[in-house]
Amino acid sequence: MVMWITLIVYVCVMLGIGFYCRRKTNSVSEFVLGGRSIGPWMTAFAYGTSYFSAVVFIGYAGQFGWNYGLAATWIGIGNAIIGSLLAWAVLGNRTRVMTKHLNVSTMPEYFEKRYVSRGLKLSSALIVFVFLIPYTASVYNGLSRLFEQAFHIDYSICIVVMAVLTAVYVILGGYMATAINDFIQGIIMLGGIAAVVVCVLSNQGGISSALLGLGQISDAGVPQNTLNTLFGPDPINLFGVVILTSLGTWGLPQMVHKFYAIKDKPAIRRGAVISTIFALVVAGGSYFIGGFGRLFTTAGEIASPETGKPVFDMIMPTLLNKAVPELLFGIVVVLVLSASMSTLSSLVLTSSSTLTIDMILPFMKKRGKEAGEKKKVFIMRIFIAAFILLSVIIALNKNTYITTLMSISWGALAGAFLAPFLYGLFSRKVTKTACWVSFISGVGITVVSMFLFNLGFFPELTKAAASLPLNLASPINWGAIAMIAGLVLVPLVSLFTKNKKQAQIDEVYDGYKKELKTR
Repeated sequence: MVMWITLIVYVCVMLGIGFYCRRKTNSVSEFVLGGRSIGPWMTAFAYGTSYFSAVVFIGYAGQFGWNYGLAATWIGIGNAIIGSLLAWAVLGNRTRVMTKHLNVSTMPEYFEKRYVSRGLKLSSALIVFVFLIPYTASVYNGLSRLFEQAFHIDYSICIVVMAVLTAVYVILGGYMATAINDFIQGIIMLGGIAAVVVCVLSNQGGISSALLGLGQISDAGVPQNTLNTLFGPDPINLFGVVILTSLGTWGLPQMVHKFYAIKDKPAIRRGAVISTIFALVVAGGSYFIGGFGRLFTTAGEIASPETGKPVFDMIMPTLLNKAVPELLFGIVVVLVLSASMSTLSSLVLTSSSTLTIDMILPFMKKRGKEAGEKKKVFIMRIFIAAFILLSVIIALNKNTYITTLMSISWGALAGAFLAPFLYGLFSRKVTKTACWVSFISGVGITVVSMFLFNLGFFPELTKAAASLPLNLASPINWGAIAMIAGLVLVPLVSLFTKNKKQAQIDEVYDGYKKELKTR
């Protein structure tokens, strides 16, 4: 009963904010960027809550805690230092100034105006829309796993209800509604994670006893006294996870988008500190909790009835059910729901705004049917609904792991966008050709690896790849490879190619550098 009351109160607050913010969504700028007036606290919490959702708490923390034990905490630390602190320090102000200078609202618009190429805008818009769908599906998957465990509601019903809630409050309130909700959600997450850490350790008799118990666990791939060590049983593949989940955020449109909306340079500095502390508590705490997952369940207990293999997405719900009292379990459910709603709102807003602004509206203008601001917002709302529907269809497949969906999304997006976005902020010498090469390599590496190792077409090849020291059957490692490939290829290709419209690029860049000095 307590869980139901907590849940109903939270949903009512969330929807109330959506209705309240509806009157502030009359233009594209207001709907997508909140009028570029968001302060450091809201932006930092928006960044953090978009970063950490059911994907992290249910999917990643469960599976990587199971695989690496206590060492999984390094993933959370990497997320805080690389994914938050360095991201804000390196990208924050330059992204804010460049996007305002170019008058852009989306990453595809940035590629168009920075590299003077409409083709880059259209192709990147398509990449964003397609590869944010599995990301969104992974969030629905994680949420539904938890709700299935907590409320004994059918998995499919959970997904549909979550999708409807997301659609309602994003369609109504746009970015401002998500930012306000993010702030509230962030506070819930900070308190909830800290409470769960205490409960988990208390259940095992304290941290010393918990670590001792963790060290006694062993199986075919995990020797005794490795799960409780600093770097765990598999530091090589652990490093791949840290790279993808930390550096990968630098190239994700929905994450970078947060810097577009922040109001000034001092807000960037304060936001960097707030965001880093948030990440240390939430991400570090989540992976720390996940590291003790084996103390609360066994491979047999979470095995799939169909395949007999462990369903890693059930580890954290099982742990919470056993370690956390009912009252706190209700709070944790709201915690995960709030984090996930924030991520979902960010994803659907990014994808729909990208498709509308970068593909549909230019097409309408070309045909002499230029739309007014209210019509643009209306079209965007239609695509929000379409995007959510496609995500739900994918999420309804219970046999697809959260980590697989997430890794495919991150690999393609970060592999394609990270290098040309990052280098483009710092150097006018990065060429359009290099940007195309990054798009092709990022998406190509992800799609080819998915076809070879994740769709079940080549079981023997997958088995052989998984047996290597660096697990090449893992979509996570291929995502990291896609990012590194882009970071190497873009400057290399730029050395041997030239921009045909370098004068226009110089003009853009000169204006940007002047504004960077004054803002």
